[in-house]
Amino acid sequence: MKTLRDAKIGDTVKVVKLHGEGAVKRRIMDMGITRGVDVYIRKVAPLGDPVEVTVRGYELSLRKADAAMIEVELPDQQVKK
Repeated sequence: MKTLRDAKIGDTVKVVKLHGEGAVKRRIMDMGITRGVDVYIRKVAPLGDPVEVTVRGYELSLRKADAAMIEVELPDQQVKK
């Protein structure tokens, strides 16, 4: 399982599944991160926290703990059509 935390700067990944429960999962979904959406990794802070991403046309910063709850499909896993 690859998570948003594993993605590299410059990658565009697709969200496969959200882990976590209750308020945390709801907060992530409220930020626009839902299954099937593309997320572009803009920056990662020197110590890895936070991660700055672009999702649905806006920029968002996520904590490492939140990024680890977002299962993604990395570019090398995506099937080209």
